[in-house]
Amino acid sequence: MQTRIILILACLLAATASLARASTRGPGTIVAAFYPIAYAAEQIAPPGTKVKNLTPAGAEPHDIELTPSDVAAIDKSSIVLYLGQGFQPAVEKAVKAAHVQALDLLAGQVLDSGTIEGKTGLDPHLWLDPIRYAQMATRIGQALHRPRQAAAFVARLHALDRLYRTGLRRCRRTTIVTSHAAFGYLARRYGLTQRPLEGLSPEAEPSPKALAKLIELVRKSGATTVFFETLLSPKLAETVAREAHVGTAVLDPIEGIAQDKLDHGTSYFTVMRSNLATLRVALGCR
Repeated sequence: MQTRIILILACLLAATASLARASTRGPGTIVAAFYPIAYAAEQIAPPGTKVKNLTPAGAEPHDIELTPSDVAAIDKSSIVLYLGQGFQPAVEKAVKAAHVQALDLLAGQVLDSGTIEGKTGLDPHLWLDPIRYAQMATRIGQALHRPRQAAAFVARLHALDRLYRTGLRRCRRTTIVTSHAAFGYLARRYGLTQRPLEGLSPEAEPSPKALAKLIELVRKSGATTVFFETLLSPKLAETVAREAHVGTAVLDPIEGIAQDKLDHGTSYFTVMRSNLATLRVALGCR
């Protein structure tokens, strides 16, 4: 009898410990690697769900370093949503070490290749194509068991796609010169050609010889604008534009949004509409 009681108590203690671990994870705790994923999760998850963005507002996400609290959040999360393929190596490493439920939103995707610091890499910027972003959102909805809410978000993305198709249908120019190669999926979706000054890594610095080639590229492209980004230095874009005698404008890859802008209602959709307006001016669209 005594042995049986001991066994029952041991089982009860094990069950209590299991429940305690589950409660620390919490069904409403979602960790997202950076802004576009966090935004989609916020739109799809149940009201009141906590979504932690590992990339601070306004920070460039490619090479973030995780803090101890970030690692702890990953370990306690109900699910981690991230992009693999080396986009954020620190996040991938932490996810693998934590052994938590995780969804790599690049897994199974057909991706473009590009150059990262002289090496061939895969382009992760799918969210700049509303249709590819919609596919990511659908997977998030499946993972969160919220298909209806994901469908509503996807409908908004398809409406955005129609807006882009109409807005870029009749343009005098179709070449966009960008500060780095983030806009390939957007360009292909809407019949444009991307000519990046840098590869997939926004930190790359061209040599003087390469810089001269970039200036000549802009001149030959017929472009009137060199686009730069809000989270990166505009120095290279401004130098190339000045030497090629063209203008500059902001084209935002929406890798992150500054906190003051978030506080004033800036979101993925407002930035995408702003990008469209900028493209229409630069490309001479009617």
